[in-house]
Amino acid sequence: MDTKELLKKVRKIEIKTRRLSDHIFGGEYHSTFKGRGMTFSEVRQYQFGDDVRSIDWNVTARYNEPFVKVFEEERELTMMLVADISGSELFGTENQFKKEIITEIAATLAFSALQNNDKVGLVLFSDEVELFIPPKKGKSHVLRIIRELLEFHPKSKQTDIAGALKYLTNVMKKKAIVFVLSDFMADGYEHTLKITGNKHDVTGIRVYDEREEHIPNLGVVQMMDAETGELLLVNTQSKSVRLAYGQYYQERCDYFRESFTKSGCGVLHCRVDESYVKKLLGYFKQRG
Repeated sequence: MDTKELLKKVRKIEIKTRRLSDHIFGGEYHSTFKGRGMTFSEVRQYQFGDDVRSIDWNVTARYNEPFVKVFEEERELTMMLVADISGSELFGTENQFKKEIITEIAATLAFSALQNNDKVGLVLFSDEVELFIPPKKGKSHVLRIIRELLEFHPKSKQTDIAGALKYLTNVMKKKAIVFVLSDFMADGYEHTLKITGNKHDVTGIRVYDEREEHIPNLGVVQMMDAETGELLLVNTQSKSVRLAYGQYYQERCDYFRESFTKSGCGVLHCRVDESYVKKLLGYFKQRG
């Protein structure tokens, strides 16, 4: 994609998603993800007039003189977008690839955060973290995030969700609003998700295509694994083959839903041919 075409695509997504965030999602985002109120800042020596309820008894006992906890009001939030850019995201049988829907959802969320004067950061991952953009404010920063989502070429086509979550937990010291965008055609991330969910406010957005749910009867066809590049001849006339694929797909979906639910995280399913606008609005209203 040349620079002119890229800028045109970025502009198109900006116009569409900014309109959504301005007129629809801004208020819903603000009411769903409010500032966290009073947060701990530091301890200092007790001064005459301090509220005795603020005394930190552990520190006081250690130093044998009174110390109090100091709190400050915390209004600013940080949103982290964790986006899967593995090979399976380049799939779509309708008008758009999963990758394009992920980009639009991420852009809508980013502009909603921007309207709320919050910071936004990005993690792009395959089976390794391919790119980390630290959270910042500003329109130009959000546009950079959209450009990377559109144009970034990963080194690998495979997926490691647990690795991306572990990386996020290590680099983000303060609590953040985290949206993980993927088709979640993987497993082995439940334990890491629990750790991440204890520290951050996490929502998993599963983006999928209708054709992934089941294989139609098309005879013997050649298929390629989008993540390994392996070519296979598949007899789709075989009922057992279709059932085995359907079972594998359903197991991944169940694992996603159960892992996020057990970890106290939010769950959202978005099919590429359905309105992600309605899905996001419904999720925000439910949480708000």
